Amino acid sequence: MRNLILLLTLCFSIYSCSVKEPPLFKGIENIEVVDSNSKMISLKADAIFENQNDVGGEIKSDNISIYINDIKLAQLSSDNFDVPARKEFTVPLKVNISTDSILKIKGTNAIGSLLNSLINKQIKVQYKGDIVYKKFGFSYVYPVDETEMVKLDY
Repeated sequence: MRNLILLLTLCFSIYSCSVKEPPLFKGIENIEVVDSNSKMISLKADAIFENQNDVGGEIKSDNISIYINDIKLAQLSSDNFDVPARKEFTVPLKVNISTDSILKIKGTNAIGSLLNSLINKQIKVQYKGDIVYKKFGFSYVYPVDETEMVKLDY
């Protein structure tokens, strides 16, 4: 009888802490230029999620491409982010883009596009790639494709 109670308790504990569904991806918000100077452009954005599960997990943003004015300029990868249980949470996405990399792009009008953006005081920023959620051998891929016009303050 005692073994049966222990077995039922263990089964109930495992069932109640299971991953019922992946966290809900709400989108990318707050895309902004943090800093821009003659050597570097720093961007940041927030990936917003809501976890309805009783357990957490890990999220990793691998191979998210950063496009500025439709020109691929950088690749973003981040460290694992611990997902809290039963909470809305934000995964910060930060990237530094060297202005030298813009000048070295051949076959595009990168310099003209960047100069036009400086005159208009806004740039088109696009995050495109995948964010991966993992827990207990279960994984789920969130495709990301968010574009926003970002104002430049200088």
